[in-house]
Amino acid sequence: MADTDRRIALVTGASRGIGRAIAARLLRDGYFVVGSATSDDGAQRIDADLGDLGGGIVLRVDGDETAEQGIGDLLERFGAPSVLVNNAGITRDNLLMRMTGVQWSSVVEANLSGLYRVTRPLLRAMMRQRFGRIVNLSSVVARMGNPGQTNYAATKAGIEGFTRALAQEVGSRGITVNAVAPGFIDTDMTRDLAEEQRQAMVDRTAVRRMGSVEDVAAAVSFLASDSAGYITGETLHVNGGLYAA
Repeated sequence: MADTDRRIALVTGASRGIGRAIAARLLRDGYFVVGSATSDDGAQRIDADLGDLGGGIVLRVDGDETAEQGIGDLLERFGAPSVLVNNAGITRDNLLMRMTGVQWSSVVEANLSGLYRVTRPLLRAMMRQRFGRIVNLSSVVARMGNPGQTNYAATKAGIEGFTRALAQEVGSRGITVNAVAPGFIDTDMTRDLAEEQRQAMVDRTAVRRMGSVEDVAAAVSFLASDSAGYITGETLHVNGGLYAA
């Protein structure tokens, strides 16, 4: 059970990569952190990461029933979060001419509809508290595009539109809604690229290096803090100058 004197933060997709780094950073910031995964094993890894100052839950955002179950577990075990980081998402890359309906719809359901399924039921408590911080993870491809990722880029662009619209709806209740758009980040996925591909991307960035998951977590930490209370409806780009929005 969470310490009622501490703000609760929910980070979806927290078992690895960027989500795991965000959960660790918010823990250091003093939040009681709940991280979600899509499996019991993932939730147990999050439990081990967070110790007594957080917990892991199973939350699949790609279906109405599974999302409701996960949110119900969150509220029963830990209470309503005042900070929500929507990080969960998937890729199913293919050129559009070859993209199957399942590849398209699975990415839309997880990345965009999943955002709705998690955010909507958690808004009421934030509105009652007259405080909330919602941070949605977008991507540099939402602005610059990327061949083979029409589905993923479309959902990330949709996330930024969702962010701007929701910010207008809930700002008067002390709730801010922002997005963070990472660029070329050193994760398991990018480590699978050929070395020449990785170097080509590094050469395109102004700072001549890949970003770290901690770079992204620091941006989320700021937007979740009291210091960012007058920032809403914005997308913070963390891409080392790969793309200037």
